[in-house]
Amino acid sequence: MAGENRKKVLFIDRDGVIVKECQVDSYERIEYIPHVFEALREISRRTDYLLVMVSNQDGVGTPSFPYESYKGPAERIFSTLRGEGIVFDDVNIDFSLPEDNCPGRKPLTGMIERYRSDEYDMEHSFMIGDRVTDMMLARNMGCRGFLLAPGDTEIPDDLLPFIALRADSWCDIAAYLIDDGSLRHRTAEVRRKTKETDISLSVDLDGTGEGRIETGIGFFGHMLDQVVRHSRCDITGRAEGDLFVDEHHTVEDTALALGEAVLKALGDKRGIERYGYEIVMMDDTVATAAIDFSGRPEFIWDAEFTMETIGTFPSELVRHFFRSFSAAAQCNLYLSATRGGNSHHTAEALFKAFARAVRKAVRRIPGDTRIASTKGTL
Repeated sequence: MAGENRKKVLFIDRDGVIVKECQVDSYERIEYIPHVFEALREISRRTDYLLVMVSNQDGVGTPSFPYESYKGPAERIFSTLRGEGIVFDDVNIDFSLPEDNCPGRKPLTGMIERYRSDEYDMEHSFMIGDRVTDMMLARNMGCRGFLLAPGDTEIPDDLLPFIALRADSWCDIAAYLIDDGSLRHRTAEVRRKTKETDISLSVDLDGTGEGRIETGIGFFGHMLDQVVRHSRCDITGRAEGDLFVDEHHTVEDTALALGEAVLKALGDKRGIERYGYEIVMMDDTVATAAIDFSGRPEFIWDAEFTMETIGTFPSELVRHFFRSFSAAAQCNLYLSATRGGNSHHTAEALFKAFARAVRKAVRRIPGDTRIASTKGTL
């Protein structure tokens, strides 16, 4: 068969790649890997790869993993994928245990040996897995692999030539296969050092809401935790400041560093929603946030606190944090809260509403690479 007509294949593991690594023997244990749906949907839509599942499911049919416990969750996984527009052309599951030495068990090729024919282009095919054995299967099949695993995973030297990409995320795999850098995680690192503060921050706009910013200020740290969780951005960092003076410089410079990191991670802002809006109620307070990553800083504030301090934290620094973020992120930011509420609730509702508005504004619209402005730039 002519080379240009040969079919390319993506061999894809299941556990640790599509769903979280565990014995999935109940519906409750199905937990999908972040970004798997959007990445595979784009790969299916924009490439001609066949999707072929290759998975070891140790001991299905034994008392510790009855087939009935395996079947229902497995069918649910495939039906969910189909609902997202992701259809596997072939499914290969080995139920043996390692000690059975089954020729179909990865990294042996018995399950997929038929793909080593002139009909398929193994040289330009890939195995996507989270284990060294998946990369061994890639080598054994004459293709290459994407290792979706932490960077500290040890890889034998003889396997390195067969690894096309060590990926932290499905976004990176999709970007590689589609040759579209806009699909990669939007990340940035910022270091801000002055005579008053020393701050290091890293931001991943396409994260899952993990991380923490250590500041040495208890209430402020609690508020920043809300930003991380509710924005669903991964944010980690440390701020060291002249707290022997007061909290002002640390709060201000943390906001400036965070705003700078978000602006840097957004890049040219192609394909983003640009606008975000949220209302959050917290007991006796209702907070509203609206944000526009317009490239122009403007800050509007309509909130008051019933106490000058929240614990020992000056209430006025809440306003100053958001003003500083708006300046560094070059965004329009509007914040309001009902008057007379508990000051802790007012501050927390504002931070949560802000974070959720950011989450909406930075969201990428699938398949859209335009800039959300008639000017053509933001």
